[in-house]
Amino acid sequence: MTDAAPIPADLSFEDALQRLEQIVSRLESGQAPLEESITLYEEGARLKAHCEDRLKAAQLRVEKIVVGADGQAKAVEPAGFD
Repeated sequence: MTDAAPIPADLSFEDALQRLEQIVSRLESGQAPLEESITLYEEGARLKAHCEDRLKAAQLRVEKIVVGADGQAKAVEPAGFD
């Protein structure tokens, strides 16, 4: 892999996904020269990993509702996905 700029940690999931869609479109068009295609592929791989990390972080923030014996919600606690 080349010394490409890292993906900013604060890049939103939506922005990363939009850029990834642009990359896929460019690669699928077949119009990019080989070197550009390789660079785009590498950036796409980094964006994919970034999106996966953002999704995992979001999943860990999901909360579950604790339901009491009477069927009523009694508390909210962090979800345990581990």
